[in-house]
Amino acid sequence: MQRRIPIISLVTTCALFLSAAVPAAPQSAFTPAQTAEIGKIAGDYLLAHPDILVQVSQQLMVQQAARQQALSAAKVMEQQKALLHDADTPVTGPAGASVAVIEFFDYQCVHCSGMAPDMEAVMKASPDVQFIFKEWPIFASQWAASEKAALRGLDVWRKRGGDGYLAYHTALYHTGHIEGALTDADIDAAGQPDRYDTPDSAASTAALERNDVLAQALGLTGTPGLVVMPVDNVRPEAITVFAGGCPLKKFSRLSVKPVRIPESPGHSAAGFTSQTA
Repeated sequence: MQRRIPIISLVTTCALFLSAAVPAAPQSAFTPAQTAEIGKIAGDYLLAHPDILVQVSQQLMVQQAARQQALSAAKVMEQQKALLHDADTPVTGPAGASVAVIEFFDYQCVHCSGMAPDMEAVMKASPDVQFIFKEWPIFASQWAASEKAALRGLDVWRKRGGDGYLAYHTALYHTGHIEGALTDADIDAAGQPDRYDTPDSAASTAALERNDVLAQALGLTGTPGLVVMPVDNVRPEAITVFAGGCPLKKFSRLSVKPVRIPESPGHSAAGFTSQTA
């Protein structure tokens, strides 16, 4: 038992050390025979206590996630204006909100569609939060309706504001038509009563291009992507980026108010903010 703590420390330290790139390995302080003996002791211990490897792996994952969040937060800090103050980006919620939830999405994305009911529930439960919708039709080259739905959404936003846009946005997801199944009839039905007679195509296309540049600047590689951040006095530690979305059950494990989680079976009414608990 006297040798256990030093061995655990040695194994853990070695594993964590080897996970980071170093410019050059320092010269060993041990002889070849001593190195071989240390390796044998460590190997025997790991075989007898494989749970140590699980603990080390979990710790590495925590550290990697923290590093990724710090990197993402730094990118958000550089892009605050584009995230929060683009007049061509649909927004719902009060102008004086203290927290914003920004979503990058494509109406043809299966994961965006799967997350849509959770987002709808959170929006209904959080009337004092801004929700910002970054249309990002990444599947436009595969399915024409991807870009067409995004362009129509921006036109609805200009004509009818946040409430009209949200009705359109929600109606499209309620069709359940994704991955090429969305039709012109779906888009027309969701866009009513606007007839889309005089769209500002140039402005809308430019807005989609800005969203694409912004998403890439943030390091997003696909949809959905979520950014939760303060509207004013933004600090890196108050920013959370979810690449790949965030289901309702994950929201309930976060701790930044005033976004609220609605009461429902299997979910508590805990709030979330832009910092993980």
